[in-house]
Amino acid sequence: MNDPFFFGYGSLVNTATHAFGQVRPARARGWRRAWRHSDLRPVSFLTAVPDDLCVIDGVIAAVPGGDWAALDAREHAYDRLAASAQIEHDAPQALDIATYAIPADRHRAPSAANPILMSYLECVLQGYLHRYGPEGVTGFIATTDGWEAPILDDRAVPRYPRHQVLTPDERALFRDHLTDAGARILMSLS
Repeated sequence: MNDPFFFGYGSLVNTATHAFGQVRPARARGWRRAWRHSDLRPVSFLTAVPDDLCVIDGVIAAVPGGDWAALDAREHAYDRLAASAQIEHDAPQALDIATYAIPADRHRAPSAANPILMSYLECVLQGYLHRYGPEGVTGFIATTDGWEAPILDDRAVPRYPRHQVLTPDERALFRDHLTDAGARILMSLS
């Protein structure tokens, strides 16, 4: 039996945040990322939204034995969707691929009450940098909507459970990209 795969387009691109194997670069046609909020989480996070004109980079990875329990728990605010037809990859065979997205009727724009966490955002950007280089960070920003959302600088006391340590060069690169995107960073009170 062949293992199913997931397509990750956010923190799952950062392989330091999970132990799934057979990770390969991949692209999803007909989707774009957006910063959104759902009542199922206290902060805003990424989701995929339909966009026929967009292609987003990400990764695919195997889900051993089709045991989705751990990944479904991690992605609890999302629905798991069949995505094989939309994913381009370099695997030598056809794969059964799913991705996660918040249903359109269950998300809304971020606000100061539910900002994006800098510790989450930097984890995502680090994944794109390590997988796709500086062009990956540029591409991620260009194919993600919602940069007007407030970003809470929680780096002193990271709230994202899978936050990563960044090098000074990574931090400077991400700061420059966020500045160029017009991001609004709020200082944490903690």
